[in-house]
Amino acid sequence: MRWLDIPPIWLIAALVLAWVQASYYSLGLSLGGAWSQFLGGLLVGGGVVLMALAVHEMRRQKTTVIPHREADSLVQSGIFSRSRNPIYLGDLMILTGFILYWDAVPSLALVPILLWILERRFVVPEENRLRRKFRADFARYCQKTRRWL
Repeated sequence: MRWLDIPPIWLIAALVLAWVQASYYSLGLSLGGAWSQFLGGLLVGGGVVLMALAVHEMRRQKTTVIPHREADSLVQSGIFSRSRNPIYLGDLMILTGFILYWDAVPSLALVPILLWILERRFVVPEENRLRRKFRADFARYCQKTRRWL
């Protein structure tokens, strides 16, 4: 069952909840029309691009993208020079984008919940593994590159 504990499953679960809320329980709340759909589309597209850039850089460095596996190298180049967690940031952007696109106002609460889940289940354990394996290199990386933005 550990293979089910991966970020895309958590993202899909949050998206399903947001879609159900938008479709059946709008509660009469709305952010407005076209601007929120446009911003939502930009966020979804930006999140996908961010994730693609990160996966490309990890493949180029010949290391795993699977969160529970041991990294073969410490990727600090490309998009990883801007954020230590661009894939997780992409997850959050995609969720926020779909919530805006679907006008699912109450589901905005899912964004900090997903952030908390990603940090607790993936980011902190990954950083601990990287800290043990790459020691001083990882410490320097943390000093120059923020966790999120």
